[in-house]
Order: sequence, then C-alpha cells, then structure tokens
Amino acid sequence: MVATNSLKWIALGLAMAVASPALAADVTFVMRNDHPNAVELELYSQDRNHIWPGDNQVYYLDDGETKQIPLSCEEGESICYGAWISGDKQTYWGVGPENAETCEDCCYTCSSGETEQINLTE
Repeated sequence: MVATNSLKWIALGLAMAVASPALAADVTFVMRNDHPNAVELELYSQDRNHIWPGDNQVYYLDDGETKQIPLSCEEGESICYGAWISGDKQTYWGVGPENAETCEDCCYTCSSGETEQINLTE
C-alpha cells in the first residue's frame, strides 16, 4: 500500500511538472527606420505559434523613426523580426512578411532587457 501511494505522488509530481507554464520574461526590441519610406513590422516566435502585435495588426515606423517595442514572451524563446516597406512586401528585412524568409542575425532570445538598436536601411 505504501509503495502504491508513493507511486501516485511521483506520478502527480511529474504531471504537474509537465503541465507547469513556461516562465514569463520581457524583452524590448529597439527598431529604427533609416529607409526613406514608412515600414511595417511584425515579430515572430520561432518556438510557438505567436506573432506580435497579432490580430492582423503591424507596428508602423515612419521614415527616421525609432520605436521601442516591449514584448512579454517566454524565457529563452527565439523571436525574429520581419519588416517591409509599407505597401511593398517585396522589399523586406529579417524574415519578411509572414515569417516567410530566412535571415542571418535577425533573431533574439527572450530574456530581460532590450536588443541593440536594429537599423532598417536601404
């Protein structure tokens, strides 16, 4: 009987460990639009199905504008930016619109703090 109860507690502990939520963290993306046209931007999780800002919205940066974009994310999550000229999805940076492209140096790990300034240039 004692062994059976011990196994139940171990099973319960394992179930709780598997079901526990991921640790929350915050990161701030610092984006600067150095292109002469306005730019639209989304941020894409590479570890789960999540987009910021989401709900078919985008972050909008006028030419010359710098924007700090704070995100709540899961600790250790990989997040990539995709940006494109407003009205022209063929000219893009990072993973581009809809996370459809590959990139070098456009992904960051979610942890407290902020990215260096990311400059979107011609």
